[in-house]
Amino acid sequence: MPDYKILHDAGYNVLAYDLRNFGHSGAANGGIASSGIFESRDVLGSLKYVRSRDDTREMTVALFSRCLGCSSTFRAMTDDPAAFRDVRCLVGAQPVTMKIIVERRLILLGAPADLINDLKRRVLLRTGIGFARRAPTEWAKHVCVPTFLYQVHDDVLTRPNDVQTMFDNIPVADKKLQWIHGTSARWDGYLEFQRRPRPMMDWFEKHMG
Repeated sequence: MPDYKILHDAGYNVLAYDLRNFGHSGAANGGIASSGIFESRDVLGSLKYVRSRDDTREMTVALFSRCLGCSSTFRAMTDDPAAFRDVRCLVGAQPVTMKIIVERRLILLGAPADLINDLKRRVLLRTGIGFARRAPTEWAKHVCVPTFLYQVHDDVLTRPNDVQTMFDNIPVADKKLQWIHGTSARWDGYLEFQRRPRPMMDWFEKHMG
């Protein structure tokens, strides 16, 4: 909520929503999380909603997408790039590849290394979507707007090369990656905007002004 207040106080209108199966949003897709594949529909739906309203359709639009929301935005751009034709820019916090984050969690729990193979099998049986299809590093190749990513460099739940690869794969020239140092806590990345919002606000102002 402090993030939204910063944007609101700066004069922006904010459309905030939970992805399906999260928060107060309704259930869909059997209640499963798909690492952005199904969730991308909500990203596209939010743009369609804004364009459907008389009081919002002429507004300048940018995206502030965090974690799963950022991965979902990459997937939405893969599925329907035309939907982003008038989106000015994207600020994305800590997109993540599911395979990496669950591997890191297992290591932290002290689980045997080969347990990941059993988990892969269980995820596929439960959701029908294997780890290989949950690939924001591939979806990043379809990002089509100026993009600012930020990530805790020593995040205990992931590896720096995951977000670095996503950033490198983004084909637009106007892009920026900001590393957050001095912590290994992933949550510090989610708090970065409310602690030090100036770089992100500068990005919005540059592309929406």
